[in-house]
Amino acid sequence: MRVRASGARAGRRFLVLLLSLAAGPAVAELPSAAAAPAACAASVPYRSGQSGYFTFRIPAALQLPGGALLAFAEGRRRSSADDGDIDLVLRRSFDGGCTWGPLQVVADAGSDTAGNPVPVIDPASGDVVLLSCRTISGASRRQVTTGAAPASTRRVYVQRSADGGATWTPQRDLTDAVKPAHWRWYAVGPGHAVALRRGPHRGRLLIPANHTSGRTGRSGAHSLYSDDGGVTWHVGYVAGSAGGPVQLNESTLAELPNGLVYVNSRDHSGRTDEARADAYSSDGGRTLSVPFRPQPLITGPVVQGSVLLVSGLPGRGPLLYSGPADPRARVRMQVRASGDGGRSWRPVWTLSEDRAGYSDLVGTGPGAVGLLYETGPRTFHDTIRFARLPARVLSAFPAPLPAPSAANSAATFRRPSIDPPS
Repeated sequence: MRVRASGARAGRRFLVLLLSLAAGPAVAELPSAAAAPAACAASVPYRSGQSGYFTFRIPAALQLPGGALLAFAEGRRRSSADDGDIDLVLRRSFDGGCTWGPLQVVADAGSDTAGNPVPVIDPASGDVVLLSCRTISGASRRQVTTGAAPASTRRVYVQRSADGGATWTPQRDLTDAVKPAHWRWYAVGPGHAVALRRGPHRGRLLIPANHTSGRTGRSGAHSLYSDDGGVTWHVGYVAGSAGGPVQLNESTLAELPNGLVYVNSRDHSGRTDEARADAYSSDGGRTLSVPFRPQPLITGPVVQGSVLLVSGLPGRGPLLYSGPADPRARVRMQVRASGDGGRSWRPVWTLSEDRAGYSDLVGTGPGAVGLLYETGPRTFHDTIRFARLPARVLSAFPAPLPAPSAANSAATFRRPSIDPPS
């Protein structure tokens, strides 16, 4: 059975939202025939207070080849809190992000929480596969993490769309297959996942995720992977919950041109000078060949971020990272770039000095990239905004990465060891 994405709650009516264009930095025309004109540099698919929601948070974006640009979010009914009545919502654009169609409800958990969207395209079928989480029985994150509520109240689901996001299958519960009994809190993403394109694991769907250990109380990172298009799922690498100052949380990942997987994670502890840590996998995300280490070259507050390898440029495209750049507050959304697979980073585009929060980078065509991100003058979630990266940002990066013959050499990307503070 398929459910219409336009509503799981009887009687709920959604108005078609009028496009609200936001002023943004001047943007040159992007080098893609499908890209929208420069006059449409930015748009606002979600604005607080619209469609019966107090606010929208947790963006995730996906471009369908030759089709719609999908912008997922959490629709928070009554407040901006992470718990409570939260729906998983979607808007689609058929003109590259200039205008957006009606708001659709992809998952509705009643008065409970549905969120953390993680979309990816299954290359075998072309379906959109969407992972997300729920907190059921009225439980809060604090209750789950501390043991005041059963760990089983935090769950993970998968659903899919075979028609570009117009309709979705019902959510299917994956919790028993991918959540060990001693893990308490559990979250996927948020932000896009990847389908591997190179090497022996080509076609694998790879999802970044995180958890807290009921044994240690610490947060850690792990991956989920599927080798059959999202039918069955397995836990891959597990890291960060057993020691050291770094508490890994809310990861993002990308496949590099030589087949290595680069993983970048939020350090949730707030006790180190670095707010990010990164690692590498040479076996498609099943294990880590280079463990997580603090990444001192990406400054910012404790917040989610996004990475994306740019495709469609001459040579090898750069690896991008998006996130707020102020080390003390969620302010100043910035895109940074690496030409050496994540060893070094430098700022390439600051979108504004406004408050800013979560973000998701998305490839919108050959050599073209967009950013879906939380921002606003009053709070970092006044709106979820979509903007295009200027062509000059990407054309400045020839990005000389190691040749594909180095595919299994994780040491190629090992930067100098950074000892954590004692």
